[in-house]
Amino acid sequence: MKQAAILSVHNLRVAFKSNTGLNEVLHGLSYDLFPNEILGIVGESGSGKSVASLAIMGLLPPKKSVISSGEIVFKSEDILQYTQKELEALRGQKIAMIFQEPMSALNPSMCCGTQVEEILLQHTSISKKAAKDEVIRLFEDVKIPTPNETFKKYPHEISGGQQQRVMIAMAIACKPDILIADEPTTALDVTVQKDIIALLKSLQKESKMSVIFISHDLSLVSEIADRILVMYKGDIVESGDTKSIFKTPKEDYTKALIGARPTLKSRLKQLPTISDFLSNSISKTIISKSERAKKHKEIYSQTPLLEVINLEKAYFSKASFFGTRTAFKAVDAVSFKVYSGETMGLVGESGCGKSTLGKAILQLDKATAGTLKYKGNDITNLNKKELRSLRKEIQIIFQDPYASLNPRLTVGKAIMEPMKVHKLFRSDTERKAKTIEILEKVGLEASHFDRYPHEFSGGQRQRIGIARTIAVEPKLIICDESVSALDISVQAQVLNLLNALKEDYGFTYIFISHDLAVVKFMSDQLMVMNKGKIEELGEADTIYESPQKAYTKALIAAIPKGI
Repeated sequence: MKQAAILSVHNLRVAFKSNTGLNEVLHGLSYDLFPNEILGIVGESGSGKSVASLAIMGLLPPKKSVISSGEIVFKSEDILQYTQKELEALRGQKIAMIFQEPMSALNPSMCCGTQVEEILLQHTSISKKAAKDEVIRLFEDVKIPTPNETFKKYPHEISGGQQQRVMIAMAIACKPDILIADEPTTALDVTVQKDIIALLKSLQKESKMSVIFISHDLSLVSEIADRILVMYKGDIVESGDTKSIFKTPKEDYTKALIGARPTLKSRLKQLPTISDFLSNSISKTIISKSERAKKHKEIYSQTPLLEVINLEKAYFSKASFFGTRTAFKAVDAVSFKVYSGETMGLVGESGCGKSTLGKAILQLDKATAGTLKYKGNDITNLNKKELRSLRKEIQIIFQDPYASLNPRLTVGKAIMEPMKVHKLFRSDTERKAKTIEILEKVGLEASHFDRYPHEFSGGQRQRIGIARTIAVEPKLIICDESVSALDISVQAQVLNLLNALKEDYGFTYIFISHDLAVVKFMSDQLMVMNKGKIEELGEADTIYESPQKAYTKALIAAIPKGI
């Protein structure tokens, strides 16, 4: 006999108000969640997966959203008919949620322990002393290494992985019947992501609660979910048990979500995108080992473009009462060479020093010791004028394009700005023509010239960031986590674009990421960093096939493989 659902969503329609009227984002959504089940919901940004979960929690903005039809039935009661007071009693106690961005969801002015304690004091009748003891126990349950110390710390004093664990402790504090986890591992290192997945699975097994796990990564969802719903543009396009969805997907869109992620097995020349699958025009060209070896022979027979010799970057603590300062080496005696036309992959967990190394090379944060050579010349101690000239040669693509673009400048002006600084082209008319050419090169349109950054999607903004970087025709580009916040399919488009631009313009990349599958797809050589030092350095495919160090093995083992 089939179990009755603990939660049923029937014909849910949600629209958002805009200047042009109502924009419907959920078109009659229906699904069931059963007791003691982990249900995965997968889809790209804009598919409606998070909107559906916010509707369950009663957290949709009342002035901007309209629920035009449907029911959300929890234990025989329609949540949509609840008063605000009833919703507040439900949230946290019966249905809890782990949000995507713990740093935004946690209160920065309150200690971590106090924030979890507040939930217990609000929804239960236990004493303050008992609540504190319970929080410590919860911190132990979610595997926070120092529960007592973490209780007193503020969110900014702990790592991203620990912030997420505090969020999980808060969500499970009142032993809810349903836990909604909305992209709970998106910005986390692959090893921390693996730990969080294992933690959620063990907590679910222990408490028998039902879990809705939301993500854009189908491989990741397949590691935790019993059943999967695939969403596309406000509709469920496919559903079924995890094995059948992953092994024998019926819909092209589901096939695209699986196929757009770089694989560790073979080296594709180009990643397939959603539009490739929907138009049935998938390129399956594989780069053979002999082709790769021939290309590498050409690259590594040159003199190096960049040499990093014993580079160090130390940060010093404030002087104590006795005047002593302690040094922390974020980059510790790092040496390597980068050759023209190659992509050097740089991986490691948060805090390993990879972004600090990138900033030291760019001289955005000067190295404490060591030597930098570019085209054979020592660039370690340049004056301001020489440094400005070097900026044209060595550029960066940032992780967050929205934060790196001026919201008051149109996209066209933002791209033209560095051209003016470096005195490229004779007039603004020439610069505008070049900017439009670059916009079209990165897959945007001439009409985008006069639009502002907020008018674009995340993937489009990343293309604008790339356009701004290549506008000054650099030789070496540092890509710092430049695809980490993108959907799998958009990520595939941007990675293909970076490779195409490399071919067209002869760029050299240092590609920094915590996503090892992405780094493998992009890299000629791979450098693994751990605690400021180089753990392993060599040809990318060789390291993935037979890693020498335990740390590298652990990173590779943590990559979501799917079923």
